[in-house]
Amino acid sequence: METESTNKPASGKITFLILLSFCTLFIVYYTVMSVLAPGRKLEELKKELAQDKAEKKSGDNKVFADSTYLRLLKERAYLQSRVVLAQTDSIYLTINLADSSMNLEISGVVVHRAKIGSYKASRLLTGNESIVSAMLAAPLTIASDLATIKKEPVMIKMAPKDTSEYKPDMMPDTSITEPVNYILEMTNGTRIFVYQIETDKREDRMVQLKFDLNDRMHQTWQALRRVAVLKVPEYHPYIKIKLPRSDAKIIYRAIPKYGQIALFL
Repeated sequence: METESTNKPASGKITFLILLSFCTLFIVYYTVMSVLAPGRKLEELKKELAQDKAEKKSGDNKVFADSTYLRLLKERAYLQSRVVLAQTDSIYLTINLADSSMNLEISGVVVHRAKIGSYKASRLLTGNESIVSAMLAAPLTIASDLATIKKEPVMIKMAPKDTSEYKPDMMPDTSITEPVNYILEMTNGTRIFVYQIETDKREDRMVQLKFDLNDRMHQTWQALRRVAVLKVPEYHPYIKIKLPRSDAKIIYRAIPKYGQIALFL
């Protein structure tokens, strides 16, 4: 009896150590795979958007590393995107992080201008200028979006039979004060986050925190699924922008569901 009671704690301890070792190894493996993800994404972009080899051979390598040249390269890419979009008859969005502006445009004419309060971009977008310039030479297309507000608000009203049954609307317009946060995911995997600047109210802070947490949990789950089948998680370059609530709402509801964006970093 004493032998049996002694073996039970020992076997339980061994099982615990095995599970702990497995969890530790999986965490280390997940961390390594996550670290590799940005590098893999950059290599994919390089293969997809690599400059012509003949052009590189004929030019001076110092030119391609010159900051002035890279700046002009980015400006040209941005203008190319805007020219393509100006030829369409749809409303589109231009984001110029250099002058902190987001504009709604139609046929090259700005119909709404918003001032960016602050922004943060992933290092992949800010540290690889020649590759990013080639990527942004064509407009980005929105594949999907996620938001804390409705894209097209709908109000259903019952028409009165006559004037005696008419009652004025007593419900306040909550859309004026509802927190505005959304994510625009591009077809190439780039993600643009837009958060309202106003966080004075506790409700605004909580909604933003919950929105951001839900997205992080979803992305982590997707990464775990890929790691579980020995695949490197997908890396999504991102830009996080803060706008005044009213501007953020106008822009979100104005751009088409699968609209296009010209971006200048």
